[in-house]
Amino acid sequence: MARFMRLDVLNATLDSGLVPLFYDDEAKTAIEVASAVARGGARVLEFTNRGEKAYPVFTALVEHLARANPDLILGVGSIVDAPTAALYVASGASFIVGPSFSPELARLCNRRKIAYIPGCATATEIATAEEAGVEICKVFPGESAGGPGFVKAVMAPCPWHRLLPTGGVDASEASISEWIKAGAAALGMGSKLITAQTVKARDWDSLSGKVEQCLGWIKKARGVPGLPAR
Repeated sequence: MARFMRLDVLNATLDSGLVPLFYDDEAKTAIEVASAVARGGARVLEFTNRGEKAYPVFTALVEHLARANPDLILGVGSIVDAPTAALYVASGASFIVGPSFSPELARLCNRRKIAYIPGCATATEIATAEEAGVEICKVFPGESAGGPGFVKAVMAPCPWHRLLPTGGVDASEASISEWIKAGAAALGMGSKLITAQTVKARDWDSLSGKVEQCLGWIKKARGVPGLPAR
């Protein structure tokens, strides 16, 4: 069962502006990654459902965070169907992220008051998701969908959108600033933030520092520390 209400998840995502995401098939490593991003100031974390060991690693991560990092909000990504989402929700996922929009998934998450962040790549997909109750849409794949220019263009007639580009966001001040100033409400960052090299070297202090740095760049780009782009 989720430890965080949907409103808590959405507000934490918008306030912090950063959703780190990763997958690892070893529970010990996943716990180290989660602990590192938490020390860096991250408030939400997405564990992706991309490998055969995803579910057992996720459940181990849920149990550890409940004891060691109870304030870190954990969700699951790469979810494309309601049965899989239900399994993870029952095991403690506080939010569900998908590469595409699914009405079935939206109904399930609405019924359980779970935040659902689907992937959308067109203005129509964003509008369709919002009509189904979605508060934050993941622009995915961010770079291929049109980059910061796409976010700026779709926000112009619909400033109420809350968009979270994922895919194409670099862990650099220039990239983060460009996306935020285009209108992105938050940023999803995977391998550009939690790099394979960092994980292999088990350089957790470096990861914590990078998360903290990215959060600082987001605040700077917003202009008002701690507030989401509106």
